[in-house]
Amino acid sequence: MADLPRVSAIVLAWRDEPLLRRSVEALLGSVKVDVEVVLVDNGCTNPDLAMLAALPGVVVAGTGANVGFSAGCNQGVAASSGEYVALVNGDAIVEPTALARLVEVLGDPTVGIAAGAVRLADEPDLLNSRGNEIHVLGVSWVGGFRERDTRTEPTETAGAMGAFVVLRRAHWDRLGGFDEHYFAYVEDAEIAVRTWRLGLRVLNVPDAVALHGYEFSKVSFKYYLIERNRLMFVSTVWGTKSLVLLGPPLLALELVMTLLALKEGWLRDKLRGYGWLWRHRRHLRMRRRSLQAERVVPDREWMRVLTDRFDTPLINPPGVGVLNAAMSAYWRLISRHL
Repeated sequence: MADLPRVSAIVLAWRDEPLLRRSVEALLGSVKVDVEVVLVDNGCTNPDLAMLAALPGVVVAGTGANVGFSAGCNQGVAASSGEYVALVNGDAIVEPTALARLVEVLGDPTVGIAAGAVRLADEPDLLNSRGNEIHVLGVSWVGGFRERDTRTEPTETAGAMGAFVVLRRAHWDRLGGFDEHYFAYVEDAEIAVRTWRLGLRVLNVPDAVALHGYEFSKVSFKYYLIERNRLMFVSTVWGTKSLVLLGPPLLALELVMTLLALKEGWLRDKLRGYGWLWRHRRHLRMRRRSLQAERVVPDREWMRVLTDRFDTPLINPPGVGVLNAAMSAYWRLISRHL
């Protein structure tokens, strides 16, 4: 094992996690890598937790309190020892060769993040994500949802689904891990875009497979986090000129999302997000200053990986067809001036 690449797989355990045992055992069964599983107790109620914690190769972190996905992953990485960091959801079951394949892809020094092809656990012939799409207005969603994967080679992707990704530990440290203010959602989009801005690529690898017990829940708290975090993401990562030029469609999207929140009953959560952003405005200013200073690649170059269309069955704001046509035309007009 000494001459195999050492991978620390960070697995957050939250609530009942019915697939947790299968997830951990699958990771320990990985081939061609030396695996350390860091099991983060993020408020787990699964009775298998104690048994899993006693297994050789498993390290336990966390206090038993739910500190969120972002902080939980940071705790897990801090307790790890591998030269590679893998983020693996507690409801994701990786194939035996998947970790080694992603490590192999990271052997290319131009690659910063290698993401697995995540398939639906209950329909393993169908994709959960072949890489996440990120819109020029900051909205992110799973790409290729419920499609069959016909790829034979890794493909570039704007975002990497945090359910199954691998990074070099050095790159994770360079990024500083996740900003814990995200709590959950969009933090994986941020580190992917920051990777592109640093001149490295994000690849999704079709033959590194994980089966994911995915469910798109529509609880208001999730929408609160996604909408709040989208605005934090855009306001800190996008360059000043990009924000100015995208100002009109960003304001239009805010109106659309507010109307959608009113229609679907989560308007209070949408407004609560604005309150949180105002209260944390000092953090946002400091975060923006830091992220703008680290950028190596200008917006006009890295933004080529983004999309100008909402094209997902999971997100259907009112008037999406009109919004897509208008946004595509506007993006063609301004992108040459970034």
